Amino acid sequence: MSTAVPPRSAIAPEHTWDTASVFPSDEAWEEEFRLVELLLPTFDRFRGRLGTDPAILADYLEAAEQLMQRVGKVYLYASMQYSVNTTDQDAVARYDRALGLYARAGATLAFAEPEILRIDSQRLTEWIERLPRLAIYEHYFDTIRRRRPHIRSGEVEELLNQVQEPFRTATRIHGIFVDADLRFRPARSSDGEELPVMQGNINQLLSHADREVRRSAWESYADAHLAVKNTLATCLAAGVKQHVFLARARRYESCLHAALEPNHIPVEVFHNLIETYRRHLPTWHRYWRIRREALGYAELHPYDIKAPLTREKPVVPFERAIEWISEGMRPLGEEYVTIMRRGLTEERWVDRYPNIGKRMGAFSTGVPGTRPFILMSYADDLYAMSTLAHELGHSMHSYYTWQHQPLVYSDYSLFVAEVASNFNQALVRAYLLREHRDPDFQIAVIEEAMSNFHRYFFVMPALARFELEIHQRVERGEGLTADSLIRLMADLFREGYGDEVVVDPERVGSTWMQFSTHLYANFYVYQYATGISAAHALAEGVLEGRPQAAENYLRFLKAGGSLYPIDALRLAGVDMTSPEPVERAFGVLARYVDRLEHLLQERAARHA
Repeated sequence: MSTAVPPRSAIAPEHTWDTASVFPSDEAWEEEFRLVELLLPTFDRFRGRLGTDPAILADYLEAAEQLMQRVGKVYLYASMQYSVNTTDQDAVARYDRALGLYARAGATLAFAEPEILRIDSQRLTEWIERLPRLAIYEHYFDTIRRRRPHIRSGEVEELLNQVQEPFRTATRIHGIFVDADLRFRPARSSDGEELPVMQGNINQLLSHADREVRRSAWESYADAHLAVKNTLATCLAAGVKQHVFLARARRYESCLHAALEPNHIPVEVFHNLIETYRRHLPTWHRYWRIRREALGYAELHPYDIKAPLTREKPVVPFERAIEWISEGMRPLGEEYVTIMRRGLTEERWVDRYPNIGKRMGAFSTGVPGTRPFILMSYADDLYAMSTLAHELGHSMHSYYTWQHQPLVYSDYSLFVAEVASNFNQALVRAYLLREHRDPDFQIAVIEEAMSNFHRYFFVMPALARFELEIHQRVERGEGLTADSLIRLMADLFREGYGDEVVVDPERVGSTWMQFSTHLYANFYVYQYATGISAAHALAEGVLEGRPQAAENYLRFLKAGGSLYPIDALRLAGVDMTSPEPVERAFGVLARYVDRLEHLLQERAARHA
């Protein structure tokens, strides 16, 4: 397996995402940037007038939507160039300018919601009935009405929007540090060969068959972060303090309430998740034991969690991944598969391969009027194929939302976003396990499933507990230091690993440093776990052929932001206010462990 990472210039254009479909050139982007800047002062004509006439209110809402769509395209183009090469200084400059424009646009429009809230409810209802142009905004009006206690005066709202750009400094420093400036010592194979360690290949190294490669790569990756632990801790502390400031400025009870209440999500959803996760930790302990025994190790270490349990890992080139994902998603119908395949094969949705300076991880991005793009670092294996299926779930969610919803509802909450992504993975795995009966292949598929569950149903709940604790500490006026963060993280993982995994406290405790965006997004990470729970509940219905299950799921994708997240998921067929979907997801996890144990026992019997 090659782990060399090429420069960006060596990546073939057909393997990159199509930025030219957003703007044909940097010059075209500059011109649009200039035109949007000129547009901002024109919104002064609406200030103080939104409550005077329904037509003026409708004109404002439509103009504001168009403005933010244009700002979104400006930001998208700049962020796409920056994400694929964080060392490109021109791209860094464009990205910085785009962030600034986004903040200025938000500040320009900040007067509106306080003015809308001053309109009498009965009067607004009459306006909606009188003017059809306002009818589509009824749900939007309800969302801001529910946030009434937390929306401040126009002047305060403008100020809160203006601070958004400088408030991104902490996460930007953290991100650029780990994506562009960290230097990792090489990993070493058991025969002494050196292998480079970079953001673009760390996952490959951690799933390498050679234990010495895994160990040295894991230690190198953790040690590079630990070398700058005080800087990264200062960044995270600043991010948390910003969350506390904004929660208090908007008069929320806590940062957790500030994260959940705007989307009408009860805080019990968060606490139910954590309680259910802790109750089912023995399932994870059992899995670690089975893995250790299968590998024949006296001790299992964190760098063994992705060690292959088969002699040869399945090779899955990008083209084969397209075929397998397409077959897996066929229960959703031919239209879904056709749109997805066109994006992968003709429209260059995906920036496929790793290169020097490329951002870590994978994500889907885009705005209405563009393609739903995907960034990843494909590695010709089942893990990368599953990541592609995951991001395609996001992209197809965006595609259907943009096709079926007006601009006001063209975005959807993070709470529902992780459902679509994990749903795709669940369907594709079910297809692979059904169609490929070779025991070693089945073991490899279950390994990938367990790796995904490990990230979303083990690491993310641990990070959610970490996030809750550090926010509560700052809310109580306590300080955050690098060593205290490392100790807290190590303790949470020690509980999760039980007696089955050997914990290196410093290196395991550095895990929070390796999430340069997630912990800066105020209670983001728990939604991975709720997302995978809802996804498997819904996938189960589709795979079993329950009446209307596929149709209801597609309706959910098309709903976008036109419903509150809990209601959108109810439309699809799952109630996330109950712990039951999380319990069912742990049932899926337990069945994977059972199946893996059975396959490993059968293999051992064959070779006895």
